[in-house]
Amino acid sequence: MPFVKVQKNNSYFKCYQVKYRRRREGKTDYRQRRILITQDKNKYQTPKYRLICRITNRDVICQVASAELKGDRIHASAYAHQLKDFGLTVGFSNYSAAYATGLLLARRILTLKGLDKKYPGIDEVTGDNFEIKEDENQRPFKALLDIGLVKPTVGNKVFACLKGAVDGGLLVPHSDKRFPGYSGGELDAEMHRSRILGQHVAEWMDEMEEEDNEKFQKHFSQYLANDVSSDSIEEMYLSVHKKIRENPKAVDPAKAAAQRKKDAKKPRSYRLKANTRYTRQQRQHRANQKINKIRRGLGLEDRQ
Repeated sequence: MPFVKVQKNNSYFKCYQVKYRRRREGKTDYRQRRILITQDKNKYQTPKYRLICRITNRDVICQVASAELKGDRIHASAYAHQLKDFGLTVGFSNYSAAYATGLLLARRILTLKGLDKKYPGIDEVTGDNFEIKEDENQRPFKALLDIGLVKPTVGNKVFACLKGAVDGGLLVPHSDKRFPGYSGGELDAEMHRSRILGQHVAEWMDEMEEEDNEKFQKHFSQYLANDVSSDSIEEMYLSVHKKIRENPKAVDPAKAAAQRKKDAKKPRSYRLKANTRYTRQQRQHRANQKINKIRRGLGLEDRQ
């Protein structure tokens, strides 16, 4: 059969349907999103919550959201850079920071929903799989994990956010197959705990300091500037977790946005001023003000 070149003719372009903007930008997997937000018809207007986890080069973003007709509604959020308020000074994008951010989000959303006393989570990191025991009178806050376009590889930082949220008291359906230390059908809890508490960073610091001290001084300059050594990393993260559980500083996003809008200075509206109707006396007074300003510039006395 001879080679036939496919021609994109006028009919092709007439029938061509442009994909959604966020699909063109490579930001949203709409097939995954449809599965996550589709709610049963007998649960009309009942929100279906998602635990959104996103990792950037310098930050970790965790949010609890639900889909509405006008767009997603954010019920609570936590960012890695907010961990400065809880004692974390360096390392805002590693596995340990992702766990702490997920823990902060869990404690915030449970505080806002009034479930923080009922579902306190775990007291201290163990690294082992943790499942929430449901109360007969009040069920736990359930959310589905939304990792976006990230490949769900073993040890990915989005699963650190998941682990932090679960340890903080959220009910997120999951298995332990994607946590660091999972091998041969079992999870090495001790290895997972060491990763959560930054021991992989501590080992890297010691190894680099022995091999190339000059490179160590440059690579870990922020750690050295903040007096963070390989021996103090674990204590630092344990202190951060304790402070988060004591007071997560939960703020309702809707109320915070309304307060920011209220406190913001309103820009001067020149159109409103131009359309304002002045009395004859006000117009004469304004004209005299302009004339007197010019007379003062010329060294003359004001006109009465």
